[in-house]
Amino acid sequence: MTDETQFLNFRNVVAHGVDVVDTADFARLVNKQASDFLDRYFTTAELATADEGGDRTERLASRFAVKEAVLKALGTGWGDGIAFTDVEVVSQRSGAPAVVLHRRLVKIANERGIAHWLVSASHTSSIAIASVIALTA
Repeated sequence: MTDETQFLNFRNVVAHGVDVVDTADFARLVNKQASDFLDRYFTTAELATADEGGDRTERLASRFAVKEAVLKALGTGWGDGIAFTDVEVVSQRSGAPAVVLHRRLVKIANERGIAHWLVSASHTSSIAIASVIALTA
């Protein structure tokens, strides 16, 4: 099944989340607390792929927006045993973003019947935005 047609097997929208990140504010935060911040919010794989072309800060801001949007869609937020690294942003073969959940978020998504995520993200030098839609089978 191709990335573009994958969603056709899923019909019921469970939840939607949206987030916008100010890239300049995000850059100041990253530069101010780089080592602690990056390890706390991004997996090793996310950090490695953020270095593959383009502006690293914009790419990380975009991934951060996806993580926030997923947590909003799940209604959990972060804390209480949920970390930002429990949402991992990966790239499909087409380059489109996708999410992989870890730890407690896997159980929460399963309890809510979430079988797939539609993920859209974009960024400029000033903003990063993400929209995620949780779908059931």
